[in-house]
Amino acid sequence: MAITISVLDQSPIYPGETAEEAFRHTIRLAQLSEQLGFRRFWVSEHHDSEQVAGSSPEVLISHLLAKTERIRIGSGGIMLQHYSPYKVAENFNVLASLAPGRVDLGVGRAPGGLPRSTQALQQGKADSPSLTDKIIELEKYVHSRLEEDHPLAGLKAGPIPGTAPELYVLGASVSSAEIAAELGLPYVFSLFINGDRSVALEAIRAYRSGFVSAEGREPQAIIALALIAAETEEEAKELAGAHKLIRITLAGGKTLTVATREQAEEFARQSQEAYTIEEREPEVTKGTKASVREQLLALSEASGVEEFIVTTNVQPFDKRLRSFELLSEALAEVTAEA
Repeated sequence: MAITISVLDQSPIYPGETAEEAFRHTIRLAQLSEQLGFRRFWVSEHHDSEQVAGSSPEVLISHLLAKTERIRIGSGGIMLQHYSPYKVAENFNVLASLAPGRVDLGVGRAPGGLPRSTQALQQGKADSPSLTDKIIELEKYVHSRLEEDHPLAGLKAGPIPGTAPELYVLGASVSSAEIAAELGLPYVFSLFINGDRSVALEAIRAYRSGFVSAEGREPQAIIALALIAAETEEEAKELAGAHKLIRITLAGGKTLTVATREQAEEFARQSQEAYTIEEREPEVTKGTKASVREQLLALSEASGVEEFIVTTNVQPFDKRLRSFELLSEALAEVTAEA
């Protein structure tokens, strides 16, 4: 089975570095991804964070499109719960008009930050529609398909590009897979967030079995995962470090996965609810290019997924670049063997 690689970059700000340096690294990684022949390069949305610079993916996407020539550029993802679907469609139609056929619109379910930033982003908003309803509305605007009996019939999210941005549903649960299937949209399971391969496989199965085809669409499932390729197994383990995934569950039932216990405790403090915290080992595909290749092939065979969106959050930056170079070499060897 042929494997396609895409890249997700979160513009991490490492200790001693600035946001400016983080963005320069993102630009360089996007250009390398294009040189290596990867399919797409996505950037994330995080708010009120000293560790991540990417708070406005639309702005960053525009810059990356200007700094590259062929690779698809997109969001991984836009946190739609905060925004008007109409305005999101306008933003991405502008991008798709600037770079025809190169823009992806990934939509996420998470808040992208702690309760304080969510409150700021949603200031003045009354109760909003469900995320599913917002995605439906967004797709209508992106493709200019408002029904004649829609309250805003005739409204266009201008400009209307020759090629619309491609819409993807992002998630880390079976329920998110079911939403994507019900809407007949491509689906990305975030294994690097959920960390449970059995849930990933169940979500992919649920997505395929429940997929509602419209206008000739076929299910398109992608897995997003953390990956580190290095010259030796020992170096890969060292680069991976001793990171943990921290899952916080509030008394009201809301859950969130964060990188540190401090972030989890701050989330609970801002939420003003009782909570529990669970530490998990992160799911990281790591090793030499040979072992990484075998791990990807095994996951591809188990899931039937042919495209992986890879995030590699390691320092120093040259090791991050080298990881992607080794990954490209590994997959080139698979092609040569085939």
